[in-house]
Amino acid sequence: MTVIDIKEMVRKDVPIYYRRVYDGKAVVEFAGKNHDMPIKWTIETSPLGIKETVINMTGKVDYPLLPLIKEIKKKIEYLDSEGKLPL
Repeated sequence: MTVIDIKEMVRKDVPIYYRRVYDGKAVVEFAGKNHDMPIKWTIETSPLGIKETVINMTGKVDYPLLPLIKEIKKKIEYLDSEGKLPL
């Protein structure tokens, strides 16, 4: 199982400046096929500058959930560090 991409990313307006909320689709490859999975995620920055990412799967998942969320979280944190998430 590999996370290929996060696409259709949309940032939602949130009145709290240290919290960013997004919607999108994770493109995940497992069993030799690509699957689009709708996801929602939140990136919250603590007063010490530590970022916490929380992933919510909004669709049906036919794969063990914990490894899937772990890999999606890695991909999102990478995109955030590279500045590729919508502003």
